[in-house]
Amino acid sequence: MTDTIKVLFRLFILIFYMRISTSLDSLAVNQSIRDGQTLVSANGTFEIGFFSPGNSKGRYLGMWYKNLTPLTAVWVANRETPVHNNSGVLKLNENGVLVILSGANSTVWSSKISETVFVNNSINAQLLDTGNLVLKNGKDYILWQSFDYPCDTLLPGMKLGWNLVTGLNKIQSSWKSTDDPAKGEYSSGVDLRGYPQVVIMKGSAIKLRVGSWNGRSFTGYPTQPLKKKQIFEFVITDKEVYHRYEVVDRSMICVYRLSLTGNLQALCWTSHSSSRIVIYTDAEDSCDNYAMCGANSICNMDGNVPKCECLKSYVPKFPEQWNISYWSGGCVPKIELVCGNNNTSAFLRYSEMKLPDTSSSLYNKTMNLVECQKVCMKNCSCTSYANMDIRKGGSGCLLWFGDLVDMRVISQWGQDLYIKVPSSELDYFSVEVPGSTKKRLMRITVGLITIGFFTCA
Repeated sequence: MTDTIKVLFRLFILIFYMRISTSLDSLAVNQSIRDGQTLVSANGTFEIGFFSPGNSKGRYLGMWYKNLTPLTAVWVANRETPVHNNSGVLKLNENGVLVILSGANSTVWSSKISETVFVNNSINAQLLDTGNLVLKNGKDYILWQSFDYPCDTLLPGMKLGWNLVTGLNKIQSSWKSTDDPAKGEYSSGVDLRGYPQVVIMKGSAIKLRVGSWNGRSFTGYPTQPLKKKQIFEFVITDKEVYHRYEVVDRSMICVYRLSLTGNLQALCWTSHSSSRIVIYTDAEDSCDNYAMCGANSICNMDGNVPKCECLKSYVPKFPEQWNISYWSGGCVPKIELVCGNNNTSAFLRYSEMKLPDTSSSLYNKTMNLVECQKVCMKNCSCTSYANMDIRKGGSGCLLWFGDLVDMRVISQWGQDLYIKVPSSELDYFSVEVPGSTKKRLMRITVGLITIGFFTCA
């Protein structure tokens, strides 16, 4: 009888601890977890706990996919302020704020809440199945969420961009090193100037332009190879501007990581293997570097070597430097456009293009391409135009003013760009089709399809 009681007691203890380990996805007010304990999302996908990255001795509260090995952190709370021993505690305190405490009971990190909260028993912190750690007041009202503060990794459903009501800018930032998750020198976010676009920054300078959204992909980031696995969207409203993605293939885990060197990588794992697959990485060649060829010129790869070429009717600003492949000075108009006379201007169409930097552009969602051309023709400062959205034959209008920067040939994924030039120039040069494998020269004529011109009707 005594042996039976012992067995039943041990079974009770086992079931008790199993229930705790499988159900702890949330914290109520004054509840906590210590270093060595974790929160696990209800479906078992994500886990939160303390860890030490690489060779670091510091302890960080991080989030990772529970079943992936080795541990791959996708979010870190106290990335700037590690706990220096195993005394760390994550607690939902009496004020309804998530805090990380050290052994001396000092606060090393806390969640940010912009409003005064009436603390009651309905407040809790929960790790959702999406990988979003949320602080909720009641069932649905979110006071704070980790999705608003990305680190180096974008998860499905996470928004990259701006909340225009609160002014919160959700940016992605690299780690300092494999041992230090503090903010590194690279960041990725949405540039709101002109037509919003995604850029990767090195400090305060643009390193690479992912580009503007054309309805199918970013103009400098061909998402088409990922279409069967993921859904992408770019949203512009009066309240927010953001980009996000969702994974269609549920047998895969896919994230976007900003590497230590500032490259944006699409990383995927299959359900059959914990081995990581790099699906895509940006900056695959020199033409991806921002403004590689300066203003008013196009970058194209000749094998592994970048080649810069001025737009037609433009010439190198500094010919001697240009001739020794020092292209940063860019190109300037060979003949200045005569303002106010539509008959002296025309447009050349360049195909398969990464559109220029849109920070100095204007856009209109309702105009068609013909209306767009007319507006550009009448505006003396307008230098180029294109469709905003390339789906269903094209719609919307993008207008550029001044220099055109950061263009390149993107075979197969690029789009049409119309450049304003003096019509008198059309009789004096031939044009090489950008990206053409035949590299043949073609005389410009009214009926030319690959590179044609339009005059104002």
